[in-house]
Amino acid sequence: MNDAADIKVRETIDGLYRTESRRILSTLIRLLGDFDLAEEAMHDAFAAAMEKWAEEGIPANPWAWLVSAGRFKGIDVMRRQSRKDESSADTIEQLEAESNDPAEIADRAVKDDELRLIFTCCHPALAPDARIALTLREVCGLTTEEIARAFLTTPSTLAQRIVRAKAKIRDAGIPYKVPSQEDLPERLEAVLHVIYLVFNEGYSASSGDSLTRADLSGEAIRLGRLLLELLPANPQAAAFEPEVTGLVALMLLQESRRAARSSAEGDLVLLEDQNRSLWNQETIREGTQLVRRALASQRFGTYTLQAAIAAVHAEAPTAAATDWAQIVALYDVLLQMAPSPVVELNRAVAVALSSSPEAGLQIIDGILARGDLSDYHLAHSARADLCRRLGRHAEARESYKRALALTRLEPERRFLERRLNEVV
Repeated sequence: MNDAADIKVRETIDGLYRTESRRILSTLIRLLGDFDLAEEAMHDAFAAAMEKWAEEGIPANPWAWLVSAGRFKGIDVMRRQSRKDESSADTIEQLEAESNDPAEIADRAVKDDELRLIFTCCHPALAPDARIALTLREVCGLTTEEIARAFLTTPSTLAQRIVRAKAKIRDAGIPYKVPSQEDLPERLEAVLHVIYLVFNEGYSASSGDSLTRADLSGEAIRLGRLLLELLPANPQAAAFEPEVTGLVALMLLQESRRAARSSAEGDLVLLEDQNRSLWNQETIREGTQLVRRALASQRFGTYTLQAAIAAVHAEAPTAAATDWAQIVALYDVLLQMAPSPVVELNRAVAVALSSSPEAGLQIIDGILARGDLSDYHLAHSARADLCRRLGRHAEARESYKRALALTRLEPERRFLERRLNEVV
């Protein structure tokens, strides 16, 4: 084969790895029943493709070829291991008895394979941090180093977390399947929560030098879109589509403001001070359409309500034109559906801007007096801002100092220091 053909083969394989490797992996996990074996088999299949396709040409169905090759590679590994452990003999025999036709192997329940992988990685039996790590590694394909860097831990610690999660799945016999109808609400909530946490860490990092991490929020949105595509194809899951729609809408509407949330120097820019011409209007339109669809279903939940609040912000041409009364009303519904001190805090800020700073401050003081959010820097920074607006500068300074002591994000630290210096 000539050089041009070799280049075409390499480009095809590289493109398939970028776009299809996660789908291939999910199918191989179903076929082989083991995360690590499936990943090893997938990489072996891609390596084999480099050699075979250069000699024989690119097959008509490259995806099916890779899945079939990976299955055979995995069976070969299992055969070698069975010489030391005879317990896998039955599994090998079963695998060998299944169809050898690449197209049939590849086409069987492919969409469900992706859905199975997401639900397995987010199983409630796994620790919350393990769910996030495993999902980013296996479903999103991020490297251990990338995930560790995003969550400010060492690659070795992160790798151990993933190893323990896989061992838990194996030892506890966690099934690689879409949950039953009765288990689905709880299991889907765990999946959505993982996606939401990944997005939040990307959209508003909890610590470090950067305000946002576009790679993480981008992966969360991709995961949400994938769920939105896969759920309707599964009859037992389709009924829960509205809240998935709501989460995707929420992420898109929040993400639409990314370019305006920080200055060229990386400093924090508050919502009221953002240049709204930088907001991504195409993303806003898509997010708004999705939230309307979710609300129209009458089967929405907390993510949809948060998306509705984000839509009110997104539709306001200026900060002054924001319909704060509508936002307060939406927070009232959200509080009834899922009471929490953080929702209360956000409602208090909306009340301050809809009614008066005094009314908002009274609510925040009540939250803090109960002992809730005493270690949450945003509660103290919100209190400081309202005290500043009311001219209560001594109280504002104390609250800014408390917020500074609690924040771990450098852009927020710089913002709070500036505000503290402005209050005299």
